[in-house]
Amino acid sequence: MKRELYTRIWNNLSAFKQMVFIAGPRQAGKTTFTQMVAETFTNSLYFNWDIIENKRQLIENPYFYEDINRKDSSLPLIIFDELHKYAHWKNYLKGVYDRDKDNYKFIVSGSGRLDIRQKGGDSLAGRYLLFYLWPFTLAELAGRNLPFDEFMLNPQFPGEASPITFDIWNNLSAYSGFPDPYLNAEKHFYRLWTKTYKKQLLREDIADLITLRKSDTLEILFSILHSKIGNPLSVVSLSRDLQVAFDSIKKWLGLFERFFMVFQISPWGKKISRALTKEKKLYLYDYGGIESEPAKFENMVALELWRAVANWNDLGLGAFSLHYVRNREKEEVDFLIAEGNNALLLVETKYSDETPTKQLRKFQNILRIPSVQLINKENVCKLLSNESQKILVIRADRWLSLLP
Repeated sequence: MKRELYTRIWNNLSAFKQMVFIAGPRQAGKTTFTQMVAETFTNSLYFNWDIIENKRQLIENPYFYEDINRKDSSLPLIIFDELHKYAHWKNYLKGVYDRDKDNYKFIVSGSGRLDIRQKGGDSLAGRYLLFYLWPFTLAELAGRNLPFDEFMLNPQFPGEASPITFDIWNNLSAYSGFPDPYLNAEKHFYRLWTKTYKKQLLREDIADLITLRKSDTLEILFSILHSKIGNPLSVVSLSRDLQVAFDSIKKWLGLFERFFMVFQISPWGKKISRALTKEKKLYLYDYGGIESEPAKFENMVALELWRAVANWNDLGLGAFSLHYVRNREKEEVDFLIAEGNNALLLVETKYSDETPTKQLRKFQNILRIPSVQLINKENVCKLLSNESQKILVIRADRWLSLLP
């Protein structure tokens, strides 16, 4: 299927001379997307470091792509996939870009964080533009996105209810947003896929990067995280429960982020009295196996918001970030979208409760910003007063499908 949200980002970034880096979770569809982009070029070449013949080509001739048979005089597209696994990839791309930036268009894609994978070496600063490609989200699949300026002007716009969005939401809940299990839409296949996916990441990708004597403990840690969704994550507590050093737990969580197994959001403390400012909340990209339905619901909303904020940043629309709000009295709102130092929107999730929470009312009155409470219940759309503010209570899929 066409991935129009990301095509728009590609079109925006490819207008410049810089190489375009595409990062994101393994099996999120990066290779398929680059092939779709290649179809818009008359001349293109695909290179994958995981293919031994390709690897030998590069080692023997760093500028092997010059051998491309051109159909016309248009600029060729060269795609480097998984090149970050090459020990000298940054120095190599620096030389390629400096030599051929006017002669080719380059895409570099990979399942690691291409901006931080390798420390040291020559810098690629100024030579690339980066965007992230995520698993399917409701907003992408439904194709009902509001224009960015229109959404920002009124983030409480409810749109029209659609049975299509509710069906998409339920399928995402069952099979996750990764293309293979989502498009297959079969529970048995999803169970097989997710088992293989975790094994590949934990025992191959991460194991290739560092030596782990306690690989079983690493897998136990990741399995424990499924029960931590929606709560501030205490590294101290995890260290104590697993009897593993604090620094090791912190390092492993960083690896989970680096390989796009999890993402974390920080607490928001500005203008909030006695706010917590340290412990982050953690969510999964592959959320289909979360047993608690309310926790899965919150994780799904988190990924929808995470995708939106990342895309806005990749399009150069601002410096947006996703947070949560919590004080020492344990009053909490699940999500807050900010731009720079300015809070823009509060979003609370409640699996079925249509009544705005006391915490949402309280923090909205402090921050004076629009607020939305998302629930997993059909036929709900209410705009309720909160002193001089309004709170939109709405079925999650109806509102989320409108996210730019």
